[in-house]
Amino acid sequence: MIVDVVVVGAGIVGAAIARMLAGTALSVTLVEARGDVGDGTSKANTALLHTGFDATPASLESRLVARGYHLLGAYAEQTGIPVERTGAMLVAWTDEEVAALPGLKDKAHRNGYDACVTVDAAEVYRRVPDLGPGALAGLVVPGESIICTWTTNLALATDAVIRGARLRRGCRVTGVTPGPGHTTLHTTGGDIQGRWIVNAAGLGADLLDGAFGHHRFTVTPRRGELLVFDKLARPMVPLIVLAVPSSRGKGVLVSPTIYGNVMVGPTSENLQDRTATGTSEEGLEFLVSKGRALMPSLFDEEITATYAGLRAATDHDDYLIDVDADQRYVLVGGIRSTGLTSGMAIAEYVGGLLADAGLDTAERRDLPAPPRMPNLGEAAVRPYQDAERITADPEYGRIVCFCERVSAGEIRDAFDSPIPPTNLDGLRRRTRVMNGRCQGFYCGARTAELLEEGVRR
Repeated sequence: MIVDVVVVGAGIVGAAIARMLAGTALSVTLVEARGDVGDGTSKANTALLHTGFDATPASLESRLVARGYHLLGAYAEQTGIPVERTGAMLVAWTDEEVAALPGLKDKAHRNGYDACVTVDAAEVYRRVPDLGPGALAGLVVPGESIICTWTTNLALATDAVIRGARLRRGCRVTGVTPGPGHTTLHTTGGDIQGRWIVNAAGLGADLLDGAFGHHRFTVTPRRGELLVFDKLARPMVPLIVLAVPSSRGKGVLVSPTIYGNVMVGPTSENLQDRTATGTSEEGLEFLVSKGRALMPSLFDEEITATYAGLRAATDHDDYLIDVDADQRYVLVGGIRSTGLTSGMAIAEYVGGLLADAGLDTAERRDLPAPPRMPNLGEAAVRPYQDAERITADPEYGRIVCFCERVSAGEIRDAFDSPIPPTNLDGLRRRTRVMNGRCQGFYCGARTAELLEEGVRR
């Protein structure tokens, strides 16, 4: 079967593009190399919904992050993706950093964001009393927010499937053969044919681009390691605490999470191995050193987890989005961590490029309602807290994971969903099971049993 468009990569950007295209009259296949959607770069980031205040003005990234901020914010309300509008503050610790704050405020203005406010040291400590000594001033960015990256990715992919897209997991592209009127992608799951190919392959985008005869960029895996603190630390971090950027980068942040924890990170380490998502002793020492300087009392609390993600860094300063009309091929590469926020805007932009190339990307009138996602956030009611829901279905009151208060009903629902999990990590991203203080020590065996039962359905 030859479909109109094949989208390669089911991270946030690829899922958003597939969702947009599946809302048209076009036939769409979404292809993912791994066993689940959002199992690559998209699953392990700082999970911030960005205003785009600090993007490079006039860049494509700046434009799409600003647009995506509003699109994703509205979509989150529709679908139940957890968002907390905490705001953020860049803290200046030196005279040089204080002098940089007006320029950062002006940069935000040039990016179309005018809500930034500079504050003195007294206001900095009023907002975040547990900061370490020595802060001199701050720049408040009230629109910065925290979001669930897992639910965002799953919502977009689920929406794509509900709209009619076909999802193919476990299909790593191994070769490309152009043909008359279509291209054949050779994958580990069999051949897939499409009249148009969209490359949203993240860490593998340059390799797929090369298979189409282009040599425009090279992806360098950039590892970011983070520390996760116990939920008892959450009151210490009421908002996102950012470093003032320097020539050395954006520095380490301290941020609350949707799940009620606190995280510190990330590191920034260029690697060669595109699969190296393990944490390191050096990364831990770096984050403890930097984090303790920012908020010493936080490190009296317990670190319950560490994790690392790989970002697709390139040798370009902006997104690489381009259409090769002759090959009917679209590159969507160089999408850094801001892709979480900009994903829906990138999809909109790609839709415009495809329309210019002659495809009918007009939205259908008979679109189904977007999916309503299970709530993984602490700011809204969870199933174990909902007495009416438990009365109607006692499975929501039967706790499997006590650290994260995950019920048997939620695990059952994950397997009954349009995109069920295929492994423990996928189940964790859909429910928070095994994601808490004991990291599955208590509930791991029972969760594995439920996984086996669910996969057999």
